Amino acid sequence: MNVMNFGPLLKKARIGAGLSQEELAPQMFLPRSTISKLENDKMEIKASDLIRWFQETQVPEVAVALLCGVDVIAVSQLITSLLGGFINFL
Repeated sequence: MNVMNFGPLLKKARIGAGLSQEELAPQMFLPRSTISKLENDKMEIKASDLIRWFQETQVPEVAVALLCGVDVIAVSQLITSLLGGFINFL
């Protein structure tokens, strides 16, 4: 079974929402140290926490995409590279 590392995705969602680990922790009902461990893939995230994370960071569509089997990290990397190339083109 393929285990997905959610850390980079979690961190990207948090930063995109303009939240520090300290600000997100109480919203998640977790200690800041747990937020750090989750973002660094030092701890597995529970499904309920994963859904809440994307709700609190205002990206619930990411949770839906994951549930539908979309490789969100690959898609976001592709979009980032496409946008970077487009901006360089301009």
